[in-house]
Formats: sequence, structure tokens, C-alpha cells
Amino acid sequence: MALPPELIQLALLDQREENTTPQDYFARENEEKLIELAKNKEIIIITGVRRSGKSVLLHRYRKQAKETDYYFHFEDERLAQFSIEDFQVLQQIFVELYGIQKTYYFDEIQNIPGWEKFVRRLYNNGNKIFITGSNANLFSKELGTHLTGRYITLKVYPLSFYEFVNHNKPELISEKNLSTLQIGQIKRLFNEYSRVGGIPEYVKILNQDYLHSLYESIIYRDIIVKYKLTGDRVIKSLVFYLASNCSKAITYNSLKKYLGLGSATTVADYCSYLESSYLCFFINRYSDSLKVQVLSPKKVYFIDPVLAKIVGFRVSEDAGRMLENIVFLELKRRHYDIYYHHGKKECDFVLRKNNQIVGLLQVCKTVASIATKKRELEGLTEALAQYQLMEGYILTENESATKTIQQDGKKYKIITMPVWKWLIQKEPPSSMMR
Repeated sequence: MALPPELIQLALLDQREENTTPQDYFARENEEKLIELAKNKEIIIITGVRRSGKSVLLHRYRKQAKETDYYFHFEDERLAQFSIEDFQVLQQIFVELYGIQKTYYFDEIQNIPGWEKFVRRLYNNGNKIFITGSNANLFSKELGTHLTGRYITLKVYPLSFYEFVNHNKPELISEKNLSTLQIGQIKRLFNEYSRVGGIPEYVKILNQDYLHSLYESIIYRDIIVKYKLTGDRVIKSLVFYLASNCSKAITYNSLKKYLGLGSATTVADYCSYLESSYLCFFINRYSDSLKVQVLSPKKVYFIDPVLAKIVGFRVSEDAGRMLENIVFLELKRRHYDIYYHHGKKECDFVLRKNNQIVGLLQVCKTVASIATKKRELEGLTEALAQYQLMEGYILTENESATKTIQQDGKKYKIITMPVWKWLIQKEPPSSMMR
């Protein structure tokens, strides 16, 4: 049954008042990219984990756009029964209130069955459409069926360290040669960033209840409801285990035993649901054989290391694992295909772009001990030899060094660099941009 037009109009007007950019706004690097993408005729889909800043990014764009009025948020609880028949009423209300415009902004429209047919009609009539959504796969079937080749996706992650520094001490970002005092300021900010993470609102209020609320929203709204799960016990137990083993390798069989499930395929499905909601990510061991990739253990990382601390269990801070998770998220922002290396030794990250391996990274808290330094160097040099690269990186909390290792007639350059320094580089190292 169609919703009363007056209810739709009331929701629209209320949203117009509520949806404004926060005063203490974090400038996002994606803003420039969104402005550039908006010049294309394609539908723009802004996607990412809940509360990562998608809607704020959209509102920031609307502020400078010529047409701003056709905005609607479909997660308004009054719209729970909104159906495809109501789209026509919504469009009539837009025109009645604001006249004819050609730009539409829809938050979480994927909640409405059949939305893609309405959006395609708008697109075919020459309109520009912006959509936000909190689930990577929520759009897949609809887009593949009705909107193939008609959309561009922009992914939004929690705050990067670059954005965090730029918000608190922007003068440090533009400084090429940092003084001792400035380095101390950046290291202090990195310690804070490691403690508070990158969920924008949590960074401001530092209330753990907020992160618990975010976690519950993802579990229930993006997973249990979406995939019609009958309960929350298994999925919450899975998240607890993964959060407690962040940056470690796991197997579906071990998870099957832990969860008391009868099938590793069911575990794989649950993990795909978590990844689709952007709560956590799984990377494969690198191999030229897809079969080896599929059958090898996966390494797991979370959308925010502080959220992982909140929902998991740890007996220590495990700073090295948290550093590795922070680096992983930055590599996602830089659009790498990410793997890990496992041979006789291990290397944390194998990076691909355009079907070529372009970089190798190790991450650890410190290489002060002889044993740790030996382990990190051996894993990195083994990977360098296997993938025929001449340069690799070890990222630590504070150490800096460059050394050359000669092995089997080849010279490998090993650069040890503080994580904070690598994170605030606007562009990745040149050796990773081939």
C-alpha cells in the first residue's frame, strides 16, 4: 500500500533541516575526486561502512552544486513501508516544492525493492544521480541487471592519518622538511590516531557506546536483515573471533570448528557478508594459481582497528598488529590489490596494480631486536627475489634506515621508515607506482 503523500513530504522537509554539514567537519581527500567524477554523466555511487562520512561528503558536494534540492534519505523510520509506487509521488513532491531540477541525491536507496528501475528511468531522461549505500553487494544484482555501464563507484573509508593531521595541524602536512618539534607533534598525533581510530564521530566524542551502536547497526541492518539470518549468535561469535585475531591468518575450517557449524562453505558465506558490510576484509596468499589462493589461509583486517579492539578480546595492546591494520587500510585507500606472501618466510603485503606486482611491505612495531630484524629482512628479501623487485619497505613506529642487501648476485634496497611518515605522504613511494 502506498504511503500518504503528506508523510513523504513531511519526511523530505524534516530531512532538509536535519542534514547539514557538521561544524567540526573533517575535510576528506575524496571531495576533489567526487567533484571530478560528478562531471561525468554516470550515476555516482558513494559506498562504505556506516558512519564513515558518506552522507557528509554528499552534503559537502551539494553545497557547491547548482541544484541541491532533490535530496531524500530512505533510512528514515517513517519510510519503512516505502515501495516502488511511492517514487512517483516523491518525484511529484520534488517538482511541486522546488520546480524542475535535473540532479537527484539519494541516501541508502537500496533499502527499497525495485529502486534500480526508478533510477534507470531518471538516468535515461538525462538526470544526474548520486547514491550512497553501506553494503558493497547490496547494489550488485540490481546494478548488474539494470544499470551496467551507467555508474561509477567511490569508496569512503574512515579517516586516514593524513586527514587526521590535516584537521588538527594542517601546517604540518605542507611542510617538506620537518623540524624536531614538528616531528614530535606528528608522532603525538599518530599516538592519538592509534588510540581513537578513524570513525569521524567517535574521534570527536570518544564514547565507546557510539562504536558499540555502530557495530550493532552493521550486524543487524546490513547483515542479519539483508541476508535473512535467523539469529545473531553465530555472526557475533564470528566477529568476536576475527576481531580478536586481527591481522592474523585464519582458515574457514578452523572457524567452522570454533563456531560449531557443519560446513566451511557456510563460514565462507558469513565472511563474505562481513566483507560486503565493510566491517572486515580478507586477503589471500599471493600465488599465480587461483586454486592455491582460494585454499590458503586468509589474513583478516578490520575497517577500524579501534572498533576491532572494542568488539574483540586482547590480553595486550598488540601494537604491531594494530600498525599492520592501519597500513592495510591505507593501502585500500590507495587502490592496491593486496595479498600476503608465504613461502619459507613471510611478508605482510604484496601489492598489485594493473596486474603487476609493484610493491612489498613489512610492518612491525620495532626492529630493535636482532631476531625481529632478521625475520623481517628474510621475509622481505625472499619476496623481493620471488617477485623480481629491487626495493622493499619495513614500516615501524619510529625507525629510519636504508640498507642494501646482496643476495644471489642481486642487490636489494631495504628502506625502513616510520609508519607515520609513510602515511602522510600524499603519494605512495615511487617504486610502488609503476
